[in-house]
Amino acid sequence: MTTFGQVITAMVTPFDGDGEVNYPVAEKLAAHLVQRGSDALVVCGTTGESPTLTREEEFELFRVVKGAIAGSGAKLIAGTGSNCTREALEATETAAKIGVDGTLQVVPYYNKPPQEGIYEHFRQIAAVAPDLPLMLYNIPGRTGQNMTPETIARLAAIHNIVAVKEASGNLEQVSRVRTLTPASFAIYSGDDFLTLPMLTLGSIGVVSVASHLVGEEIQSMINAFLYGKAAEAVAIHQKLSPLFKTLFCTTNPIPIKAALNWQGWPVGALRSPLFPLEDALKPQLETVLKDLQLIP
Repeated sequence: MTTFGQVITAMVTPFDGDGEVNYPVAEKLAAHLVQRGSDALVVCGTTGESPTLTREEEFELFRVVKGAIAGSGAKLIAGTGSNCTREALEATETAAKIGVDGTLQVVPYYNKPPQEGIYEHFRQIAAVAPDLPLMLYNIPGRTGQNMTPETIARLAAIHNIVAVKEASGNLEQVSRVRTLTPASFAIYSGDDFLTLPMLTLGSIGVVSVASHLVGEEIQSMINAFLYGKAAEAVAIHQKLSPLFKTLFCTTNPIPIKAALNWQGWPVGALRSPLFPLEDALKPQLETVLKDLQLIP
């Protein structure tokens, strides 16, 4: 069974004052996240503002992060997805040559392909790098198209398609995916708030945004559940729930970048068309961070 661990951080992309990728900060942040509870990092996913990165910037980020976490045992998952199959194939081939540990592949967005088109898209990507584990990413709220449990099950039969990041928000769908796929196929929550509920349905962890701030606590929650300490897991979930919700008070990654900057991480601003956290939302985020002693 290929596993990327329990807590996977969808890492932000730091920018400098000129709006260019800040590779030294990315290197330091990656090492910090691994030291603070992350089993793996997704680099250049949506949280990493992939739609506004060039492929050259993405490939350099893969190289930098790979070097930063070398020897730690943590895995590097490269976001090489696209709504253009040819582009995803080319990016995945390059990432494989760089030596990443896996790729994250999002359902093609805007095109709204039928289920057979979704299946063929992922089949081709898996075939171009047959030794590289692939995680599917289902997030219909962003892509406009849901990947059905039946399609996920068909794809799970391909040997190097090993996991799905399920961010549909539909627990019935999660249950159906678990029923239709082998136990070796890993299901990850794509929503911090649903991590604990999805564990009860057979998922193994989370691709997390909040783990930038509370990775060790999320690890503790998952481990408590797995070791039969349900009350302890629920208590951690309840403690962290305000953070989980507030980090999505507006479009991700706007709040998490604000929080990291407040912590002293110079991750910079966001690339247009994203926009800094509006003043009306700042007190809400600040209160939650102070309550959890994440900022002074």
